[in-house]
Amino acid sequence: AVIYSGRIGSFNSAKSFSINSLGYIYVSDVSSNEIIKLDTLGKVIKSIGGYGWKESSFDYPIDVFAAPLNIYVADKNNNRIQLFDKDLNFLSYFSTQNSDDDRIRFRYPLSSAISSQGDIMILDSDNRRILKFNSRWEYQTSIGSYEAGSFALVNPKHFTITNDSKLLVVDSNNLILFDQFGNGIEKIQLPFEAENISATYSTICVNDKSQISYFVNSYLDSNNFHPFIFNPKLEDDIEDSFLFNSKLYLLTKKTILIYKIIQSN
Repeated sequence: AVIYSGRIGSFNSAKSFSINSLGYIYVSDVSSNEIIKLDTLGKVIKSIGGYGWKESSFDYPIDVFAAPLNIYVADKNNNRIQLFDKDLNFLSYFSTQNSDDDRIRFRYPLSSAISSQGDIMILDSDNRRILKFNSRWEYQTSIGSYEAGSFALVNPKHFTITNDSKLLVVDSNNLILFDQFGNGIEKIQLPFEAENISATYSTICVNDKSQISYFVNSYLDSNNFHPFIFNPKLEDDIEDSFLFNSKLYLLTKKTILIYKIIQSN
């Protein structure tokens, strides 16, 4: 059962959120061009941003990813990934706009994440692929580009990395699995055209604008794909979803809704 237990936060036009292992919540707001850090009670700890192209300012921060120590923001229209510490102090940014190397050049990034090995992945919407860099931002490989054959990405919206370093990409109404080297493993049809995906520990959460699909990923293949579907009646679209400590967090443009998940025997 999924039981409503409250709401936290107040935003202009929230787009993405991420919860780190300490339970702090980071929200990207594309209207105010801000990143907001909250605790689990909804108290705002810090917010940074504003429109611009200098450090700590954004032009459509479409995605935020919280690792234990660092925060990665896909600053879409500035064609870069900005990196902050967990307290939202600016550390650096990464852009390949001025590179002559087509293999590494990305534009309009939609999401980014870091694997347990420290590899950084970036979803390059302009070329419909995921680029993999090591912790020194050195290019490693391209994943899901046209060379990937039946695993080539067509309309990728978002991706996540599991505990065992698999990549899960939502691409129209498909969930596409790649191993950490970028080899396609499985393509699973989703019950809807997904907007977002997140992974925490052994659970995966996928959503479109009105419903959530969540499941344990231990045996994530088409034969074992039996997700729980949750279809809450909301006034606002769902922008992002996250499972954390047996609670389901739903981000809408204006707030975060929290639901308790009660496992039935």
